[in-house]
Amino acid sequence: MRLLQGRNVVVVGGSRGVGRSIAEAALSERATVMAVARDRPALAQFAWETPGVKTFAVDATMESAPDEVFAALEPDALVICAGALAPSAPLYEQNWKAFSANWETDVKISFLFCKAALRRPLKPGARIILISSGAALTGGPPNSGGYAGAKRMQMFLAGHSQKESDRLGLDLRFMALAPMRIMPGTGVGDAGIESISAYMGIRPMEFIAGMLDMQTPAEVGRAVIALATQKPQGCSFAVSGSGLAPAG
Repeated sequence: MRLLQGRNVVVVGGSRGVGRSIAEAALSERATVMAVARDRPALAQFAWETPGVKTFAVDATMESAPDEVFAALEPDALVICAGALAPSAPLYEQNWKAFSANWETDVKISFLFCKAALRRPLKPGARIILISSGAALTGGPPNSGGYAGAKRMQMFLAGHSQKESDRLGLDLRFMALAPMRIMPGTGVGDAGIESISAYMGIRPMEFIAGMLDMQTPAEVGRAVIALATQKPQGCSFAVSGSGLAPAG
């Protein structure tokens, strides 16, 4: 029997990149998987290439999005992997709209879905996993605006939501997972590599060559499966080429 057989997994931001790898990992464990995104063509492409995956198109920043998603498939495991590209300019050249982009997307989506999971509430034992970033632990580069702070806030949201679940006796499990390295071959990763390399005045391949202990999207997917099926202690975790570990 596979680890997620008979369980529902919903991946918000699941049409491409790391989110798609997470959805594929859950499918390999025989879960019923629904990928959620606002990009209908990307969802259609995923469904065409991957028999068995369910898809649902919605803008996850809308206040009504969590109720719509949960009505389509109530999750045993909910993964929030949606977000905006980080800004790509020196701090003094950014305006507030650019600086706060990840707060208005990554954090807002995480807030809306954590809130809905608590208020509905989701079924006892459900796992809610927010995909953060290693930038939440390192601070990220200075040309990335509010990205690092937004990804750190996702860790705080997981901890706050867990305390609320415990206080209310809901038996929900909230966690944040931070992939520690930028991942080439993903939209977010390639954009970040291009941006940081230009800021540093080096070629992208030089930047990539300097990164050690890199994780792949598939390894992030396996880390999510572990968090969804095991009983790890704590609310914040990191995944690198060395595997899954508590986040400092």
